[in-house]
Amino acid sequence: MADLDLRTHLAAALAAAPAGPVWVGFSGGRDSSALLHALAALPEAHARGLAAIHVDHGLHADSAQWAVHCVAYGAALQVPLTVARVRVTRDRGDGLEAAARAARYAAFADALPAGGVLALAHHRDDQAETVLLKLLRGAGPEGLGGMRPLRTFAGGWLWRPLLDLPRRALADYVAAHGLACIDDPANAEPGLARSFLRHTILPQLARHWPDPARALATSAALCRDAARHLETEAATALAALQAGIAAGPDATSLNATGWCALPAALRGRVLERWLHAQGLPAPTRAQRAALEHQLTTARSDRVPRVAWPGAELRAWRGRLYAMPTATDPPRDWQLDWDGAPLALPGGGRLGLQPQPVVLDPPLRVRQRRAGEQLRPAGDRHTRALHNLFQQWSIAPWRRDRCPLIEDADGQLLAVADLACTAAGAALFARLGAHPQWQSATRADPPAIASAGPLR
Repeated sequence: MADLDLRTHLAAALAAAPAGPVWVGFSGGRDSSALLHALAALPEAHARGLAAIHVDHGLHADSAQWAVHCVAYGAALQVPLTVARVRVTRDRGDGLEAAARAARYAAFADALPAGGVLALAHHRDDQAETVLLKLLRGAGPEGLGGMRPLRTFAGGWLWRPLLDLPRRALADYVAAHGLACIDDPANAEPGLARSFLRHTILPQLARHWPDPARALATSAALCRDAARHLETEAATALAALQAGIAAGPDATSLNATGWCALPAALRGRVLERWLHAQGLPAPTRAQRAALEHQLTTARSDRVPRVAWPGAELRAWRGRLYAMPTATDPPRDWQLDWDGAPLALPGGGRLGLQPQPVVLDPPLRVRQRRAGEQLRPAGDRHTRALHNLFQQWSIAPWRRDRCPLIEDADGQLLAVADLACTAAGAALFARLGAHPQWQSATRADPPAIASAGPLR
């Protein structure tokens, strides 16, 4: 009966799975042994290029022998099997379980062919453990939704076809077929979080509540539904907070007042979605709370800033700007410039457009210091540079990173691509090329690439 139930279940799940070669993440333990054996009995799985991958973490003295067992197991089923040996490092401070998992999934991602479907043997009892772990870590609906049956992964899919089945169904299948399985002693190590939940907490729960794993899996499904709804609402809210600004200095910014006014259940999701779209990490809950506090209490002439590893947020003129964390360039930095694209110490690049031109003699590029003045071409007045920055609506954190262009005598010719003096405009007109300041994180007016003089 176990044979029929598991294979029938997998045949139906496989028919509904995305197209692509199926690879099984195979540890050699009981659960993955049942999954691989049952899939190998399905001709439709072989027709999709059924294969397996075993990750040798090197954490146990017998791990090399386990790899030999897995190779033989795959050969007996006529399933090609790859052994990936990894080095588990714990330099992130996440603990052994998390470090091993990270190394394992990295190996899966490297091996999975494009469009492939990675099948893992997680079942309903595993889901219960995951939900409890997430609950104890203070997760919201997304985390309490537990493992997803299907999600994108490494250019393909991660597929968990057994999440609706209890551990007992797999144990019965293994017993019915007399399958030889690896027993990793780490699975019974009480110091590991999952092992503690599996062998101590869940059995205690079962003494008071019938089938707690089923109840927790049901709650996970309800939380996934709630999380999907919140994600839809977050996408709608984000679009509204960015509406009407398709280009220019605010194109990637966010309406700060509108964000603060969102329901608490959406603020974090909207912020995370916005940051991830820019390739930036999201803040912790405490860092987000600090941002909210600054936005609601800071004086209008202040520029609130909250930073965390890899990113920082600044608020200015009612909008939020996100950027990678960066240090301000040294005040005394300067360099002779021959016109070739130049990497700037504060981030970004300076070049000439519409085509590179050799500057002979070279010009000098330096950082802003203090007290600079500029008379823009066509303007009757000489103005302090800091006043011009305000007039041009240059964000405060960009001003000290703005490159200034001088001639060999120290005469200021241009402020990046924002303005030229009459002498600078004449020089660049003769060259047929004008400065272009590029920065992936700038919140300033776009570079001027026309052949006419800069303002």
